[in-house]
Amino acid sequence: MCGIAGFVACEATQDLPVILRGMTVRIAHRGPDDEGFYETNTRDGRHGVGLGHRRLAIIDLNTGHQPIGNEDGSIQIVFNGEIYNFEALRNDLIARGHRFATASDTETIVHAYEEFGEACVEKFRGMFAFAIWDADRERLFLARDRFGKKPLFIAQQNGTLVFASEIKSILAFPGITVDVDHGAVWDYLAYRYVPGPATLFSGIRKLPPGSFAVWEKGELHEQPYYSPPDQKPWGGLMPPSDPVGRFLELLDEAVRIRMISDVPFGAFLSGGIDSSAVVGLMARHSSLPVKTFSVGFAEAQYSELGYAAAIARQFETEHHELTISQQHLMDELPALVHFRDAPVAEPSDIPIYLLAKEASRSVKMVLTGEGSDEFLGGYPKHVYERYAAGYRILPGMLRHGLIEPLIHALPYRFRRAKTAIVNLGLEDRKDRLPRWFGALSGKERDELVAFRPVTERQGGVQFDTRAGNSALRNILYFDQTSWLPDNLLERGDRMTMAASIEARMPFMDHELAAYVSSLPDNFRVRGRQTKWILREAMKRLLPAAILKRPKVGFRVPVNEWFRGPMRDYLYDHLTGNDSLTVRYYRRDVLERVLNEHIKGRQNHEKLLWTLLNLELWHRQYLVEK
Repeated sequence: MCGIAGFVACEATQDLPVILRGMTVRIAHRGPDDEGFYETNTRDGRHGVGLGHRRLAIIDLNTGHQPIGNEDGSIQIVFNGEIYNFEALRNDLIARGHRFATASDTETIVHAYEEFGEACVEKFRGMFAFAIWDADRERLFLARDRFGKKPLFIAQQNGTLVFASEIKSILAFPGITVDVDHGAVWDYLAYRYVPGPATLFSGIRKLPPGSFAVWEKGELHEQPYYSPPDQKPWGGLMPPSDPVGRFLELLDEAVRIRMISDVPFGAFLSGGIDSSAVVGLMARHSSLPVKTFSVGFAEAQYSELGYAAAIARQFETEHHELTISQQHLMDELPALVHFRDAPVAEPSDIPIYLLAKEASRSVKMVLTGEGSDEFLGGYPKHVYERYAAGYRILPGMLRHGLIEPLIHALPYRFRRAKTAIVNLGLEDRKDRLPRWFGALSGKERDELVAFRPVTERQGGVQFDTRAGNSALRNILYFDQTSWLPDNLLERGDRMTMAASIEARMPFMDHELAAYVSSLPDNFRVRGRQTKWILREAMKRLLPAAILKRPKVGFRVPVNEWFRGPMRDYLYDHLTGNDSLTVRYYRRDVLERVLNEHIKGRQNHEKLLWTLLNLELWHRQYLVEK
């Protein structure tokens, strides 16, 4: 795991090496072990090319320095990520006549590009974002892994192309001028994240997951090479004779190959089924106790430390626990906005970051359970969505006059039922699917927000509403292409990289994803049971108490903190004289929302968290600017 940065500048000046080093300094936390640079000019002298790298050494500690080139140095690469099948690829490439100078997975990418060209990306099993400069063809090749586990941002201005693992690195390039993308702000207020490829910075965008881009002769062209298999209708094939056993084999393999490392590693353990399954399978393949790391809160109702401790005892792990408070949140939040280059979309970012810092004391890499919900159907919405069409058949008088008022009158602990009823009533799938986790409905956003973007992206999300041939496949495809890469994976990458450790995600193995997508829907969601195939596969490995636990998520007691120790902090940032975002809102509506929450009449924690972090982002970047 590393950080990369670089450019093809429209002018080849002597300042470019200094600029390149300034870019990599901004992402030094991603790679504290080493740095490397490559600079050249195009043959006509019109463009200066730079590749920069910060290294977190995981594989081939002695000879893995980057940039790495081919035999004659005409091809150079900077790479962030891991290729888990690199040894098999390396052997194949050696048989084809390629000569290797290192034992790193990075060099395998170089020779695969030589051999297969752009199609090399289809050979890789892993997580990656990389940039290759092909000097003979004078072309830059950028690529990102299938699901967007590793980030890659791009900016183009005045004939110059700049790229980096994090936006802050792009902002270090002189002449890159950005402003707030108010269309992205509009989307963020509804969904709590900015759907890709946009960012909150106008002029800076993400290279989409499963895509590559080629710069040549002053032009940049992007092309997708992969789409999650749930985009396609289920093929109707009968499952194998032992579908659960085959799933377990693939998951076990996904865990095993992610344990390849030349440094100490461990696992994040929450006590839920996903991380518990990962730890249980890791224990099968480890001759030493697995190092596990868990985080909890002083408020007992929000803490899962007891469940995590039970799994740690079962598998005899070397277990570490961390308990945090609201003071940690207030202390760390501005720094985390800096690491994300975006609002901290989820309160759970803070415990993940603090847990990563704790883990970094003894390991440089962890396995996590991320991605299980989005590929195996783990959210309540994956059950509810099947009933959307049926609910809308009910007479409007019954829905709007009886059901919805009754649901809205229920206490906050019934929030999932409230969300379900509101969303099931939305006919437009493009509008409905992002709002399952959103902060504001369209009506609420219109009421609160005082501005309108000049150009609003239709529905906010570039989403294929025809994906799959079932409600489940359709919503899973949305999760896999928007919610997961643009929110959860960004969170996981930035929070672990901020602590200089690498996170690997076995549930997001593309071969495992292809297998579960080949099965009928009821292998993932059966009745009201989510992640059915995982629960079946784990019956001999995990205790029944874990298998039967409902989806909880990484809960943080923000509701109580906003009413108590963080109350003044919240008011100062949202309504104080120094607030930069108060102009976005109708003041009377904003104050009503605050008062309803503080007095306990409503729970607006999700919305208030969204607004608070937008303010913190403005202070971080607009004040600096």
